Amino acid sequence: MDVKQFIYEQVALIRETVGQGKAINALSGGVDSSVVTALGHKAIGGQLETVFLDDGLMREKEPETVAATFEPLGIRVRIVDLKDRFFSALKGIEDPEDKRKAFRDTFYTCFGEIVKQSGASFLLQGTIKADIIETQKGVKTQHNILEQIGIDPEAGYGFKVIEPLIDLFKPDVRQVATGLDLPDAVAQRMPFPGPGLATRCLGEANPERIEIVRKAVRIVEEETEGITAFQCFAVLLKDRATGLKKDGSREFGHIIVVRCVESENAMTAEPVPLPWDVLRRLEQRIAGEIEEVSRVLYDLTPKPPATIEYI
Repeated sequence: MDVKQFIYEQVALIRETVGQGKAINALSGGVDSSVVTALGHKAIGGQLETVFLDDGLMREKEPETVAATFEPLGIRVRIVDLKDRFFSALKGIEDPEDKRKAFRDTFYTCFGEIVKQSGASFLLQGTIKADIIETQKGVKTQHNILEQIGIDPEAGYGFKVIEPLIDLFKPDVRQVATGLDLPDAVAQRMPFPGPGLATRCLGEANPERIEIVRKAVRIVEEETEGITAFQCFAVLLKDRATGLKKDGSREFGHIIVVRCVESENAMTAEPVPLPWDVLRRLEQRIAGEIEEVSRVLYDLTPKPPATIEYI
């Protein structure tokens, strides 16, 4: 892949498509949306408005961290607090596909309102090739595949979608990130699902349960830093299991699963054989620092038969 040529062509395409108009994009902090943000800024500068939709389903301190990362690049990120709306939409929903659809519908309802308020006519979106393939195969509902849900963005939301990464897999996107001089912390960041921690919380994704898995994800990312892997994260199961409190009394606590996989393009994946000392530290920290957790498990399942994420 000729990264310089790709950047040149996509910048020219964005500039020609938007013209004198205004574009908007939602930045999550992942490499896909970060590359789209950088491409858009390089192409049209101040004609691009970048927003971070704080849905309450992100990693710890994610909104502030993302805004601080892009500020030195001259890109202002507007954070929009939408936590109440997303948790209201997810309330009482446990079915995996229903949760994805509830997230998707809320995302586009909220984002549609933001677009109309901004007056933008174009949406820059970080859809990549793996999203399209998994949508076509029916593997999962993608919130960023509008055709999948019958949305005509121009008729329904008043904007035209521009998808500069649609022919790339994740390794290609990382090359483009480096070519755009994005920090390694962005270019090499592990993938994070669009619906956020709702995909790592089996059962209802309410604020209390999301906070448990948010803490567990932070611990997993800290303890696996430096380990070669495509993704490492934690999942909160719906079931519970008995455990013992520090005073010796029994409790019916939550179960956390740790998942760490290696993959080239997310179409297949193999579990990473984490060293025993790392596994023990993960168990000790998760069960020790999160009082609601009584069991910690490690997932050995490749893709297929499993998907990488749990939902």
